[in-house]
Amino acid sequence: MNTHLSNHRDRRILSFPAVHPCEGISTATLVASLITLSQTICNFQPQIFPTQKRNARETIRQISIISIFLHEIQHNCSIIPNSNSIIISFSELHFTLQKIHFLMQDCTLEGANLLLLSKSRHVADQFCSLIRAVATTVDVLPLHRIQICEEVKELVELVAKQARKAKFEVDLSDEIATKKLYSILHQFERGTEPNVHIMQEILDYLKINSWNDCNREIKFIENEISLLENRDCNQREIPLLSSLVGFLSYCRVVIFEFESLDQNSDQYEARISTEMISITCLNPDDFRCPISLELMTEPVTVSTGQTYDRASIHKWLKAGNRTCPKTGENLNTTELVPNTTLKKLIQQFCTDNGVSFSKSCNRNRDITKTISPGSSAAAHAMQFLSWFLTRRLVFGTEKQKNKAAYEIRLLTRSSIFNRACLIEVGTVPPLLELLATEDKTTQENAVSALMKLSKHSNGPENIMGHNGLKPIISVLKNGLSLEAQQIAAAIIFYLCSVKEYRKSIGENQDAIPCLVELVKQGTTYGKKNAVVAIFGLLLLPRNHQRVIEAGAVHALVSILDPSYKEELVTEALAVIAALAENFDGANAVLEASALPLITGMLRSVTSRAGKEHCASILLSLCVNVGVDVVGVLSKDITLMPLLYSLLTDGTAHAAKKARFLIKILQDFNETACSRLKGSSVLRQLNGLNGGLEF
Repeated sequence: MNTHLSNHRDRRILSFPAVHPCEGISTATLVASLITLSQTICNFQPQIFPTQKRNARETIRQISIISIFLHEIQHNCSIIPNSNSIIISFSELHFTLQKIHFLMQDCTLEGANLLLLSKSRHVADQFCSLIRAVATTVDVLPLHRIQICEEVKELVELVAKQARKAKFEVDLSDEIATKKLYSILHQFERGTEPNVHIMQEILDYLKINSWNDCNREIKFIENEISLLENRDCNQREIPLLSSLVGFLSYCRVVIFEFESLDQNSDQYEARISTEMISITCLNPDDFRCPISLELMTEPVTVSTGQTYDRASIHKWLKAGNRTCPKTGENLNTTELVPNTTLKKLIQQFCTDNGVSFSKSCNRNRDITKTISPGSSAAAHAMQFLSWFLTRRLVFGTEKQKNKAAYEIRLLTRSSIFNRACLIEVGTVPPLLELLATEDKTTQENAVSALMKLSKHSNGPENIMGHNGLKPIISVLKNGLSLEAQQIAAAIIFYLCSVKEYRKSIGENQDAIPCLVELVKQGTTYGKKNAVVAIFGLLLLPRNHQRVIEAGAVHALVSILDPSYKEELVTEALAVIAALAENFDGANAVLEASALPLITGMLRSVTSRAGKEHCASILLSLCVNVGVDVVGVLSKDITLMPLLYSLLTDGTAHAAKKARFLIKILQDFNETACSRLKGSSVLRQLNGLNGGLEF
């Protein structure tokens, strides 16, 4: 029998969700099902069990005798009395055989070898309790009422007797390997780097013979941790599971260091699962007012470029202060410019995370839960690995540097703690140097590792502090592959999570033009990375003009097409909405012939965010351009019903924009074009400095 695969598991290992047969089931049906189940168990071959070979062999032997008994019953099924006690006994036997089947499956799962070794005693106890449950069921079965040959009856009674007395112990070889494993884990726990030869012996015993084998074991255990966390189970097992991941990660990096990267293996899974980022990934600390430290509800920007909550800065100015609270610079003016782009981000952040935060049903492990390593053994294993990989990046051969960058790429993907360790020991500078390589694969691994590190709160500071902007933009512009360029755009986005860096990035002559070019030429995920990076740069008002001059509007408008994923279209609409809030941006939108596209998007997009962005763009065009736009919109008979639907089905902010648009269109229809300029609504909206505040 082939080893069972562990992919797409929806239950934890060593959990047995058996069910009793339904009431009223016929004896013949129940016996037939028992025969099928017993034969399935007997088809397992003891030699395929990495551990528990003896216990598996004994279980198969005893179930095979039960199978003979069941076949004999089936042969004489017509003379089995219709007895409740017989049906109940067979139902209990069916229930127990289901559990044995689950246990046999688990013991042969691909990727579960180390986990099962660590639980050798518990697994042996499971074999024992289940076989004794079979014996108990046979004991209460009224064999005297079932007409089968005496030899079979005696055989079954003998099996039941043996099962009650049988000792299902841990195999001696399993016990030795288990002691070695826990010895290694205790060394990690004490902060002592273990003997690699002993670790190799454990891997050899479990037939973990390659990088891929090791990686499968890691993914299996990480999935177990995820199942524990996502289902709010008792999490006492997490320290052990985390320690096992630390052990395996160390083995994967150190023991299999010289195994070549194989593009056909699991090692290159990351190349086909490149991550797309979202505008909601910005640092939430960016949403807090520097004065009150509370989440801003009405962010406004002062003349120094700093952003505060309106209530807080208004109180500061009312007290007679004429300096910027954060920088100490004198304010040239007390004018407060609404930062509507940031306000949208805050609104989205609150919607997604603040008021009604719901647990993701995604089976992937929630990265936010990995700030802690899970155990001291896992922590020390990661620290040893971080030093090992840093040495390889600095002193290794080109091949070793490539392998080290790839390992960092994987380690940073699964844990915030891993990112912190790798940043702390200094992996950022050598990774930045590696960006200048002439090897495409090495560059991809290095830039991807840096992207993962840039997600950490200390990542952007480390990258910028080591003059990392120039080599990253160099990859963005002239990367050896489109993938490397697209990952570099993601790094730019994460660097934008720090206010101070938006100015440096925006002032770089290549940054924004290269992002715009990627919007035009990139793949779907490359376009998305570039779009959200541009959005991050727009959080600094002075970058708006640079983005417009780089031709971003035309590039973004080209994305407003049903052939693209709606998530990408929605992000593009968000950036266009931000740009349309000022006169130059609004004119650029009109020059790109986007007006009919936007009204079409309002009709076709299904996301509430997308509809709100469309309404925002149309409102900004009315305010910043005026009569010409309003005249065109008033002739579109399909627009007014769409706006009315936003009043009831849209968000509160979308409804507010829809009301203003409806009022503008109604004023236009009630007033001659020559008098439109006197509209009270337009006067009110045109009076908003620096854009719309909604």
